[in-house]
Amino acid sequence: MYGTPGSPAAMMSIDGTQIPAAPEKFGGKIEPTTKGSKPYWPARIVPPKGAPNVLLIMTDDSGFGVPSTFGGVIPTPALERIAQNGLRYTNFHSTALCSPTRAALITGRNHHSVGFGVISEQATGYPGYDSVITRDKATIGKILKDNGYRTSWFGKNHNTPAFMAAPTGPFDQWPVGMGFEYFYGFMGGDTNQWEPANLARNTTYIYPFQGNPSYNLTTAMADEAIAYMKQVNTLTPDQPFFVYYVPGGTHAPHHPTPEWIKKISDMHLFDEGWNKLRETIFANQKKLGVIPPDARLTPWPKDLLKEWDQLSADEKKMFIRQVDVFAAYVAYTDHEIGRVIQAVEDMGKLDNTLIIYINGDNGTSAEGTLVGTPNEVAMFNQVIVPVEDQLKYFYDVWGSNRTYNHMAVPWAWAFDTPFSWTKQIASHLGGVRQGMAISWPAVIQDKGGVRHQFHHVIDIVPTILEATKIRQPKVVDGIRQSPIEGVSMLYTFDAKNASAPSRRRTQYFEMFGDRAIYHDGWWAATRVMRPPWVTLAPPRDVLTYPWELYDLRNDWTQSEDLAQKYPAKLKELQALFMQEAKKHQVFPLDDTVVARLLTPRPSITAGRSTFTWTMPLTGTPNGDAPSILNSSYTFTADIEVPQGGGDGMLITQGGRFAGYGFYLLKGKPVFTWNLVDLKRVKWVGQEALPPGRHVLEFAFKYDGLGMETLAYGSPSGIGRGGTGVLKVDGKVVAEQKMERTIPLILQWDENLDVGSDTGTPVDDRDYQVPFQFTGKINRVTLDIDRPKLSPEDIRQLETARRGGKVSE
Repeated sequence: MYGTPGSPAAMMSIDGTQIPAAPEKFGGKIEPTTKGSKPYWPARIVPPKGAPNVLLIMTDDSGFGVPSTFGGVIPTPALERIAQNGLRYTNFHSTALCSPTRAALITGRNHHSVGFGVISEQATGYPGYDSVITRDKATIGKILKDNGYRTSWFGKNHNTPAFMAAPTGPFDQWPVGMGFEYFYGFMGGDTNQWEPANLARNTTYIYPFQGNPSYNLTTAMADEAIAYMKQVNTLTPDQPFFVYYVPGGTHAPHHPTPEWIKKISDMHLFDEGWNKLRETIFANQKKLGVIPPDARLTPWPKDLLKEWDQLSADEKKMFIRQVDVFAAYVAYTDHEIGRVIQAVEDMGKLDNTLIIYINGDNGTSAEGTLVGTPNEVAMFNQVIVPVEDQLKYFYDVWGSNRTYNHMAVPWAWAFDTPFSWTKQIASHLGGVRQGMAISWPAVIQDKGGVRHQFHHVIDIVPTILEATKIRQPKVVDGIRQSPIEGVSMLYTFDAKNASAPSRRRTQYFEMFGDRAIYHDGWWAATRVMRPPWVTLAPPRDVLTYPWELYDLRNDWTQSEDLAQKYPAKLKELQALFMQEAKKHQVFPLDDTVVARLLTPRPSITAGRSTFTWTMPLTGTPNGDAPSILNSSYTFTADIEVPQGGGDGMLITQGGRFAGYGFYLLKGKPVFTWNLVDLKRVKWVGQEALPPGRHVLEFAFKYDGLGMETLAYGSPSGIGRGGTGVLKVDGKVVAEQKMERTIPLILQWDENLDVGSDTGTPVDDRDYQVPFQFTGKINRVTLDIDRPKLSPEDIRQLETARRGGKVSE
């Protein structure tokens, strides 16, 4: 207890075993009147005396060799500042993918243990994969909040189930429902930094970019965090804060400002190509001491990726543009993080602030195709944009709001130097080894030190709890808690323990069936059976994957397979993996990727084929909207056109990089399909609608077999064409066939909107957002007719699968 018990200024710390704490017993006196009575105020709960502020930072899709702090060529002075003022960690690990790493980071438990075996958009109905963090696994936000911290979350939230992201809730799986009092960030895996249509403040979607062409979320987010910290410091200067700061950089789309693109391009960091880049990074890493002097550079995968000298002049030009923009995004993101760190110092709180800065939630992303792409949505729909077209149509606007850009795979491989492989690959260190720096000036005296102990992202929560002297609660909101599975890294803060053995002896890894187990310096792993840039492939028997064995004590980079030399050790580790997998909800193993995007989930649309809107309604996220892909469907709009003519959006989903829109343009009805920003197919009425009531209809008859074919390892039924018919008051006004349709996913960071458009236009030449309908919407109805496989269809698909062929 601090201060006089019962006084308005009284404060107390709790033992933390049960949160929230039970109400304090009234310690005053109550008589029939105030005469003779004595008031007593319950004490305000505060953390233990001297508890530090905590600033937890993590960037996105950034491998070990990206930042200059770990040997990279891209300047990251904010990360460097933390490393020089604290410690640099060289043996720290992620899960190989976004949502899983983040779920593990905020809970201190393995990703399957908290339902995030994959990203939320791929959730399946198994405990390790359903994307629901159950209430027996409270987050660090909840624990610190109920112990008296002011808690906040800025940036990416990829831990709300995609089917629970609607603006109507439920909100228990949103940041504000998981213990974070304030949230400003985007919902889902990524966002358009220029025009973030999935941006929310607390539980309300907001669109601050509209009418603000210079808006960029990377800067706006830093502004928001700084303003919040200043507010907390002004109102409650003695109350510590916990800020979870997780920007979108450097996940695609790579959206830095033009100033940063010029700054990096003028440095000519990448003119010699990706092979030379690896050699440069590797040499830098040895100089810095972040890899051992005898470490070996893993070989370039010549059977998978071209060497730089094999490229044409056009390819080199385009690929340098791609990587310059990526590097600019890295530097820009780090710069804005630096502003947040500086704000802590400006408040006079840097000395007693624990700052944890993790570079990347997984290795650098290889999801940009072998040649890069101006539109990541195209990549996930199996569309490759040739280098020739990239140069012709997108070179000058690369990184602007006209692109949803990603770079070629070989750059990602190079940025994971000295290791092999990339994001998505849990079996090899390129996918899971992350650089990290930690500073706490009041405690860490070994400034500029390097630590090589093996640790994992689940170890951050117990580190924070030990630093703040707060216990893991046994009961939260009346629910008994499962044990935290991480171990504290606080012992490494002491210079005497610089070379101490790691207190994490065992750690499993698994992603899409690719898997590994670490134990006491040994690493057993399955061979990579699917490159991460191949997202649609027939499923394999996961249990037949061949295994490899590495001795990381003598082979830092995982370069020498010892499976043949030590079969008994491999067998021992394989058995240990099965034991850990069973303990942590890893089963059933599943190697599918895109197919999981199409798995039915318990969303608000589940089991429905008819949807009706009787008023304008915006902001329904992609994961909560009805999907019309690979189906026949009919939109019917009952509207009233005002005097002078009607204009505006009736219904739309997606935006500039993939989606559809049904609208009036200068009075004429239009239905537009945007096919990943490479082609637009339109049905247009030739006459403007006169004032009054009208019924518009767009009906599409799909020619394919539908998504069920994926269950048989065949994509034959998806992305096929069909015929669309546009009617006005029962009369056909436009009809045409569309040869191909979008097979897998619309632009995921945009919404389904009725009555206006919240994000980006499906066609910039037709309109600009919000394009609010000027008339009245009485009713918009969508009827979906999803294909059903006949017995003959199933027989043919089964035959093709048994023969190892994919029916086309």
